[in-house]
Amino acid sequence: MNYLITAPGRLHTTVKLPASKSISNRALILNALSYSPYEIQNLSDCNDTEVMVRALNSDSACFDVRAAGTAMRFLTAFLSKIVGEWVITGTERMKQRPIKLLVDALDSLGARIEYMEKEGYPPLRIFGSALQGGEISLNGGVSSQYISALLMIAPLMEKGLRLHLEGEVISRPYIDLTLRLMEQYGVTARWTGDTIHVAPQEYKPVRFTVESDWSAASYWYEIMLLSGNAEIELTGLFKNSFQGDARGAELFGRLGISSVFTERGVRLKRNGNACAKLVYNFVNEPDLAQTFVVACVLTNTPFRFTGLQSLKIKETDRIEALKAEVRKLGYVLRDSHDSILEWNGERCEPEAMPVIETYEDHRMAMAFAPAALTRKEGVTIANPEVVSKSYPGYWNDLMTAGFVINR
Repeated sequence: MNYLITAPGRLHTTVKLPASKSISNRALILNALSYSPYEIQNLSDCNDTEVMVRALNSDSACFDVRAAGTAMRFLTAFLSKIVGEWVITGTERMKQRPIKLLVDALDSLGARIEYMEKEGYPPLRIFGSALQGGEISLNGGVSSQYISALLMIAPLMEKGLRLHLEGEVISRPYIDLTLRLMEQYGVTARWTGDTIHVAPQEYKPVRFTVESDWSAASYWYEIMLLSGNAEIELTGLFKNSFQGDARGAELFGRLGISSVFTERGVRLKRNGNACAKLVYNFVNEPDLAQTFVVACVLTNTPFRFTGLQSLKIKETDRIEALKAEVRKLGYVLRDSHDSILEWNGERCEPEAMPVIETYEDHRMAMAFAPAALTRKEGVTIANPEVVSKSYPGYWNDLMTAGFVINR
């Protein structure tokens, strides 16, 4: 299925953003570890969170997390300390996403996990038991979800956990987010230098409400940037957010879009101060990279983005996917060192009626849909249902804002 999206001449909308997937999935694990009697409020309704809810409420010993990478990592760690024998699997793409570093770390802490098919990849058979814990080292350049998965179960290990992070730590705000949420559930940790120490302790049940998703907000900032005539308000966002992707507001400020915070959320407005070239290290906000790549090329803003090493192991190889799909619109990106992506204004002949492939990746669909604002004939998005992974109401919100979607 494809969607042909055409843009309105004038855009005036208030958007109730989805709840944060990152917070929701962490809160679900912490709620379970604290044996909380309270139901989490404003929980995300995206696929990844639904997978977590289903797994945590299931009586089955076999869990299919489909394409949910967060659920695969978090549940692998969670199940390793729950007494029993468990199987966790996912889509064919999930079976190609490496998990060896997390499994090796868990094994060194007392877990017992077997690969059921290919060494180093799901599906996994997990023999859950009490974990001894102790001291381990982990490459800080791996997905922060590995680190968060270990940290959340750390206080329940017999010896706690002393985790040494080696090399450059990527996605640091996601680790900070995990530690802050653990603190809300009564667990303290110390992060000194390259070492995080979590002593043995117990979680305490609390009433918890999830805030709106700053990653989802980025697509509306992009829409504001690309629209010649727009008024946009986003509800449920907070200026002092725990979410690392809140950094997107400051970055869009460099492109000419300011954020005016209100009691309800944030209003977007133009500030007329767009930079000549955007240079940024996305090591801490990799999920914003696709949004800014598309936003920059469509506003003829050269860029050099570094710190993208985690993009190659996301839902797809996002670096290659971006290069391929942006070329369809007439722009040539260059990449290097598996972590740098740049555009210096190089163009190519655009396709007359491009169809943007989404590669089973929700962020490809949402980052490219605003391109309709720059094309009279609109833009076609293939397999648009992928947005259900994090923002199920995205297309409905676009239509409410005046976009026309022909199926």
